[in-house]
Amino acid sequence: MANKLRIIAGNWRSRNIHFNDAPGLRPTPARVRETVFNWLNYDIIGSRCLDLYAGSGALSFEAASRGAKAVVQVENNPQTCRTLKENAVTLAADHIKLVQSDVFKFLAGDAQTFDIVFIDPPFHQGLALQTCHWLEDKQWLSPHAKIYLEAESSLKLDGFPDGWQLLKSKVAGDVGYHLLQRNAVS
Repeated sequence: MANKLRIIAGNWRSRNIHFNDAPGLRPTPARVRETVFNWLNYDIIGSRCLDLYAGSGALSFEAASRGAKAVVQVENNPQTCRTLKENAVTLAADHIKLVQSDVFKFLAGDAQTFDIVFIDPPFHQGLALQTCHWLEDKQWLSPHAKIYLEAESSLKLDGFPDGWQLLKSKVAGDVGYHLLQRNAVS
């Protein structure tokens, strides 16, 4: 399999994970991942992470490598799920759980709370903000959860759930990547 990427840091530093060709699958580039994990540096260790639209798993494997306590990957494509599972087995990543499901069917289920959520949906389908609202409305987030959103650079950064604050935002080519924080009202 020719498609591979290297984990940047942590227990699996320099290890490769593989990914398959699938429509809309765009692994987060290494320089973007480096920036994102610099943003999340003090939040990763011991956190519970949710990777929605997991795709290559670049974000969730990186989080697990850097000390996340538990990681849940949600992916709908069966072939992509097989590759994610193979990567987890190769890395002996027993703290990563893979759920093969549509993201909205998953979020309609029994909520668990997560400290960090990665959202990297297919572009130009209106899924980014809808996913953010489902996370909030269905109570999937810890009180001060951090949410990483990767979307088309043309996405308007408004309409987030009440109490969400944009902390960081950058653009790399056609991709906008953003870090938000939920500030729960007591």
